[in-house]
Amino acid sequence: MKILAMDSSGLVASVAFLEDEKIKGLININYQKTHSQTLLPMLDELLKTLGDSLDDVDYLACANGPGSFTGLRIGVATVKGLGLGLGKKVVEVSTLEALALNWQGVDGVVCPIMDARRSQVYTAAYIFEDQDAVPKEIIAPVNCTIDELFEKLAANGKKVFFTGDGVPVYREYIESNLKVPFVLPSAVNEYQNAANVAVLGKAYAMEGKAVDASLVTPVYLRKPQAEREREALLNAE
Repeated sequence: MKILAMDSSGLVASVAFLEDEKIKGLININYQKTHSQTLLPMLDELLKTLGDSLDDVDYLACANGPGSFTGLRIGVATVKGLGLGLGKKVVEVSTLEALALNWQGVDGVVCPIMDARRSQVYTAAYIFEDQDAVPKEIIAPVNCTIDELFEKLAANGKKVFFTGDGVPVYREYIESNLKVPFVLPSAVNEYQNAANVAVLGKAYAMEGKAVDASLVTPVYLRKPQAEREREALLNAE
């Protein structure tokens, strides 16, 4: 099985190609350019380097959120266009679940945190059982404050392994305020990685969870800021 995966839900633009049990190629870019400038050229470069073509792909996989509103729209639009043009089905993968694979197999709770601004995070929590590639969700994806997350983690009581682009933002606050043991990521396992999306994409494709490209939708967890501001103005009238 061949999976072409992408993740543009956060700071990193990432593309990966999985064939059977092997990640044949991976490109990550975290540098100043918008995902609309980098994603398609990265996909093209990856396939050229590997000597594969889009026609060889069995499934496309995409991180569909939560995350950056703009990044998610770019990723979803790209995978929809490719899927519709090629007649390929798409596997939707939670950004948070894919991030959890940065700590696959650890003995404890994996907690991805993505910076949602306004002192809030997109987050969830997972555990791994029997080295399964798919983590088990123990805290459902939610948009909350970091203190609300700490309450959930304290109630669980287990050692926490953090990952995600929210870690640099809240590193000092975590170190000063979290009351359970924790581990912070290094540069290697802090950010999104399309290889994780490819691994989960394969697992879900084998379970029959691929969908028609036209049905792919982003998961935001909260409304875009412009929509929230508009509703606030309407309610104030």
